[in-house]
Parts: sequence; structure tokens; C-alpha cells
Amino acid sequence: MKFLAFDLGAESGRSVLGELKDDRIQLTETSRFLNITTNTNDQLRWNTAALFASMLDGLKESVKQHPDILSIGCDTWGVDFVTLGDNDRLIEEPYCYRDVRTDGLLENAFTRVPRKKIYEETGIQFMSFNTLIQFLAVTLGKGPDWKKVRTVLMIAEYFHFLFSGKKVAEISLASTTQAWNPRMRAWSEMLLEKMGVPSAVLPPLVPPGKILGPLLPSIAKQCGASEKIQVIVPCSHDTGSAVAAVPAEGERWAYVSSGTWSLLGTELPAPLITDLGNELGFTNEAGLDGTIRFLKNIIGLWLVQECRRDWEQKGQVFDYPTLTKLASEAKPFGSLINPGDERFVKPGNMPGKIADYCRETKQTAPATTGEIVRCALESLALEYRKAVDQLEQVLGYQIEKLNIVGGGSQNQLLCQFTANALGRPVIAGPPEATALGNCLIQAKSLGHIKNLGHLRKVVRNSFPVKTYEPKEVTAWKAHHEKFKRLTSS
Repeated sequence: MKFLAFDLGAESGRSVLGELKDDRIQLTETSRFLNITTNTNDQLRWNTAALFASMLDGLKESVKQHPDILSIGCDTWGVDFVTLGDNDRLIEEPYCYRDVRTDGLLENAFTRVPRKKIYEETGIQFMSFNTLIQFLAVTLGKGPDWKKVRTVLMIAEYFHFLFSGKKVAEISLASTTQAWNPRMRAWSEMLLEKMGVPSAVLPPLVPPGKILGPLLPSIAKQCGASEKIQVIVPCSHDTGSAVAAVPAEGERWAYVSSGTWSLLGTELPAPLITDLGNELGFTNEAGLDGTIRFLKNIIGLWLVQECRRDWEQKGQVFDYPTLTKLASEAKPFGSLINPGDERFVKPGNMPGKIADYCRETKQTAPATTGEIVRCALESLALEYRKAVDQLEQVLGYQIEKLNIVGGGSQNQLLCQFTANALGRPVIAGPPEATALGNCLIQAKSLGHIKNLGHLRKVVRNSFPVKTYEPKEVTAWKAHHEKFKRLTSS
């Protein structure tokens, strides 16, 4: 049984075939393509036309090799959306969450609804680029006139619409908007009204695994695909699919879905919306089978990705293994940064920003490539430790082990640093958790997986994991204290 996942990230996208047999699944990447934002008139936008063209090429290549594919599904990052007008036509290419149009709008939102009330309604941490704040930007004239908008679709659901003709809002992705109420499992009509959003533009909510129906005949013909291939919404938010594929057992475990962003948290049976959770920035997002992903959004390998991009523009080309090797050879704890500092969220001159931060905080600025990458990775590991400490505060019990899935699980240096910082085992893998979860959710929808527990058993059957035991705990504990002082100032 074969399923095709389209997994779209901030840097690239790909199509991945999952073949399920005897409670084991094998993944094969069938295509890979770039995801390049455009910057026109100082507006940062996604190129959905180019992305969908690449997805069609990926489908065409996949069915050429595997004509017996049963279904397809797409997952993407959260918060961003498209607007459709009359005849379901795209009004404009969607803004990227890193665009500056929402800078400073949080305070405007709080004049409409108090901060505490928004958190009580949604359980979502506050970030200036949350969909709710992007909606407010549209209301304030930084986007198409709401009067011309007929439908708002999150990015993954836009592609599901192009494949199937059906417009829906899958809840794992909808839950990232800060316009969804996790207790009611419904759109927050109150927040939409206060932010000036006509609620009629939002499509009906559906659970992960919803079967939308077969490919549109025109798409099937164009790609040489069977019209029987079903379009299934997985957990359309990439983290939702990744968390479904965490190979965890038992209780008291946490996860990091590690990629451009790091999402650190645990899985709960119901929302946990408290004043402490609000204060510490925890978020309640929907997962598979009615679960809640209780987590924090933390900047991730974006720090290294942006450094690499900056160096490449200056003629210094490094692959990631080389950057990791150079970091491993650099002096430990030369300097630390606060990964949560706002300057690191925006693109551009990341090595310079890291150096500037260190000088401003009276540290020696890292100078070499290895020193800069090591500074980023050590700081990220200590940020994970800080987030785990905070998670335990909110939960009221100690986390016993941390699972790292996604691309970051392949960075052995980061995984070891994280085990050192936590003083607890780190279990790394699988690296392809998002595409894996996407495929297995499709399989579950078609009756080949029983439930979430069965899904995770298939993951454990199929992929080895590596356990990192903590080392140099005393040294890391001392630098954790320094990091706490640095990030509390």
C-alpha cells in the first residue's frame, strides 16, 4: 500500500512515497524542489504558483514509478494563508510570516481584546506573525480588502483545494491561527469580530485524516495519475504530522520537532490553558485523534540556515555536515546568544547579528565560521533546557526523556549538546518524521492503521533511533546558569 506525502518547509519542498507492509513503512523521496520567497516592493511573499507546479511535477514523477499510489496529502508550516476572491481565484500571493507588516501590531490587538482574554480563548502563545495578527493587518489595510475576499485558506489547504476542489480547514493547521478555540474546537467568532474579520470567509473545520475525495480529473490527466487517487488532509501542520510520528511509549516524555523552527512540548489529552502557561509562552495546538500539542515555538536551525545563506552569497559555500564539523572543532562556550531575541527571526546578515548580540552583552564575538555555528548550537541546546524546565513548571512533573525528530535529529552535535544541557537522555530519530506522519495518517484514514498507538508502533518497527547520554554535565550546568541570566535581562 502506497501513499504520497507533499512536505513543504521554509527552504524546500519534496514528495515522499510511503510504502506500508506488515506493520513497517519504507520512505522514498521522489522529488525535491526549492521554496523561494519573493521580495517585491519590500514585501516578502510565498510563490504558491511555483510550489504547486513543482508539486505537480512530483506527482507526475511519483505515479510514473508507482502507479498504484492510493492517496496524497500535504503538510506545511503554520500561520500563513491565501485569500480567494470571486470564482475562487487567488487575489494575491500570500505574505510570508517573516514580512514586517505585522511588526508592532500586537499592542493594537490588545486594545481590541486584552492579552489575557485572547490566551484564555485560544491557548496560543503570542507572536507578532500569528494568523490573527496577520488578519488584523488586512483589516488595517495591509492586504486585500475583506469585501473582495470570499475564502481564506491556510497554505496546505490551498494546495488540497487545487488537487481536489474542496475547501476545508484541518484543525491541526487551523489551531496555529490564534483564531481557534481548543475547548470548543471551533473558530472563535468573538476574536474574528474584534479583529474585523468576516467569519464567513473561513471554511468548515475538519479533523486530520479527512478524505476530501479523488483528484480532480484535470489534475489526474495532467499528471498521468489514476482518478481513484484520494486527496486526504493529514495533520496539515508539519509539526502535527511530525508529532504523530514521535516513536514514544509510556508517559512523561517530551519532544522537539527540529527544523527551521524547533517545537518543544508534550502531548496532552485536553487543552491546558493557565496563567502560568500564558506567562511562559506555551501554546495549545491540535494533534491526531483529539490530542493537544502543548508546546513552545523556539527558533531552530534557522540560525544556521541563515548563516549558511549569508556565507553563500559572499562566495563561501558550506554544506551542513561541514558546518557541524567546524563547530565541533571550535572552542566550547566562547559566547552565547538568546535565540528568542527578535533580531534573529528576520532574514539577513545572521552572522553579523550573532556577533552584534555578543558584543552588546559584553561577550567575545565569534569570528570564525565554526565559532559562529557552535555559538548558535550551544545556545539552542540551552534554550531547549530552559523550555523543558518551564514545561515541567506548568505540568507539575518531571520530564524523563526528550525525543528529537525531524531534520535536527541528524545533527549529532546538537543532539549531544541537548543531552548535556538537560542532563537526561535524548532519543534522536526518525529524521523524516513529518513526511512519515503524513503518510501514516493517510494510511489510517484508509483503514490500514488502527489508531495513534498503532501508528507509533509502525514507526518503532520501521526506523532505528539513537540515544545520546549526557556528558560534561557540570560544565553545562554552569553555562546554563549564565544562559538564564543572559535571557532574563
